Amino acid sequence: MSEQDWVPTGIDVSRPHPARVYDYHIGGKTNYPVDRELAEKFIAVAPQTTVTALDNRAFLARAVRYAAEQGIDQFLDIGTGIPAPGNTHEIAQEVVPSARVAYVDNDPIVLAHARALMPATDKGRTGFTLGDVREPDKVLAAPEVRELIDFDRPVCVLLLGILHYVADDRDPAGIVARLLDAVPSGSLLILSHTTSDFLPPISADSVLAVNDEAEFMLPRPHAQILPFLAGVELLEPGLVQAPLWHPDEDADLSPERLAQSWIYCAVGRKP
Repeated sequence: MSEQDWVPTGIDVSRPHPARVYDYHIGGKTNYPVDRELAEKFIAVAPQTTVTALDNRAFLARAVRYAAEQGIDQFLDIGTGIPAPGNTHEIAQEVVPSARVAYVDNDPIVLAHARALMPATDKGRTGFTLGDVREPDKVLAAPEVRELIDFDRPVCVLLLGILHYVADDRDPAGIVARLLDAVPSGSLLILSHTTSDFLPPISADSVLAVNDEAEFMLPRPHAQILPFLAGVELLEPGLVQAPLWHPDEDADLSPERLAQSWIYCAVGRKP
């Protein structure tokens, strides 16, 4: 087994995990053969899946920077995934050095690698806890979260690429509403969600077949994602494809480029 495939004690690598598959797509090294196999299946039928993952990561950086520039200094990042360059705390603390970030993920490998990949700095504070977005009350009550986040002051809640793993019968809209109930007026919600709206007919069936085989994610159309944002006032430009949300000046926004970005993103403010 290579160094890349070293498995911390207690980690299940018999099944692919979303955080590790995503890590592979964005060029990370904390993934295992089962994760790479599934990622390559997606890439084989639709190379846009990697473009989409990278677009999501770039949106994270722009949205977190925006939140910090608005004076937000507390971030609750649920479904954070494997640490990689451009983590939430790195972006936020560039703007607000004292910013605090509570990371939550349901994969023990995230915690196993977090301390090594996110060394302590003299800026702000970060913490990590095991938790599942489908159990928002447990996430909100976690000691590590309560230690870092003051829920009497505005908080930025991040749900990046996580709700498409929540089935309809688990009430994703209700989960978002519960998280927003816990934060005060002026808080921000940063959300992204994959979609099949832009899958060309030639590859749609193949992509969804791979997804169904792995029981992996549930891409939703724009009309089904929008209700998840019911508790916030959407900031311009609303719920749009990732490259369209406050793009960099040199961003390629051509129709051909946008056709490769299969993810919607938005930032909203709690009234």
